[in-house]
Amino acid sequence: MRVALIGAGFIGSVHAANLAAHPDVEFGVFDVDADRARTVGERHGAVTLAGLDDVFDTSRFDAVLIASSTDTHAEHLRRAADSGLAVFCEKPIDLDLDRAREVAAHVAASGVPAMVDFNRRFDRDHAALRDVVRSGELGDVELVQLTSRGPSMPPLSYIAVSGGQMRDQAVHFFDLARWITGAEPVEVTALGAALADPRLTEHGDVDTSVATVRMSTGALVQIDCARRTAYGYDERIEVHGSAGMAESRRHRDGSVTRYGAGRIVEDGLHPGWFERVRPTYAAALDAFVTAVRDGVPPTPCLADGLAAQAVAEAATASLRSGRTEAVPSPGA
Repeated sequence: MRVALIGAGFIGSVHAANLAAHPDVEFGVFDVDADRARTVGERHGAVTLAGLDDVFDTSRFDAVLIASSTDTHAEHLRRAADSGLAVFCEKPIDLDLDRAREVAAHVAASGVPAMVDFNRRFDRDHAALRDVVRSGELGDVELVQLTSRGPSMPPLSYIAVSGGQMRDQAVHFFDLARWITGAEPVEVTALGAALADPRLTEHGDVDTSVATVRMSTGALVQIDCARRTAYGYDERIEVHGSAGMAESRRHRDGSVTRYGAGRIVEDGLHPGWFERVRPTYAAALDAFVTAVRDGVPPTPCLADGLAAQAVAEAATASLRSGRTEAVPSPGA
């Protein structure tokens, strides 16, 4: 597969390394910062593309991987669809839900394969947990607890354009809740505060939050998020059912335990979120390449992206209103 990568920032560089390592891929890279694109291209033996006309040239490429700034995703998705190129897009489709709906519908009408990078679905333990839940071993799902904490505050410049904690951080876990339970969110209540950095209130954002979601089955889902911890990055999921409980545990950065007089010392958590989820980016890319090669629709699809974003919109509204908010239909 010949892939054009748009974006050579942090996430673009992650994708570039995975594209270079994939045995069935060759790629080129474009960035509005030509020097940054050239650096990434030279590092991974990829051609540097001069402009977007090169990116969407179907004589050169079979697919586009969108890892550019959030405000460009919708534009690039539309152009990929119009060009007939398969497309793999970082979340979100667009920060505006109505525009995201319109672009997703346009891509669907074009018939091109399209996938959104909810990479946590490709975490080995999260996927195994889903298999347990879907097998019926736990009985009816009644309560789900998801945690995403830390490790440190991102720059305020990032916060200003992130869309807020619900849209930026919690959205991955809204998606996981749907994916694991097989149910749809109906309503959400969210509480939050700027405890790590009060300046977030200037951007209408929070750094510490709890969202409770009622699913279509009646099951309750609680998601707690924190931007700052003092102990590393903490991600875990617990599913309680009528016949048992299963969990995807915290990951440690090692498995050595040291025993001494009066104490036991174990390895701690990963220092950051990226170290925790790094393998999932390569797994998601491989799933996309395999699906396109085999002619099957890749997942998670843009409709999954819209569904999680609809919950994030309702949760953001709940933060502001202090009330429980209905989750809007993602496709309406």
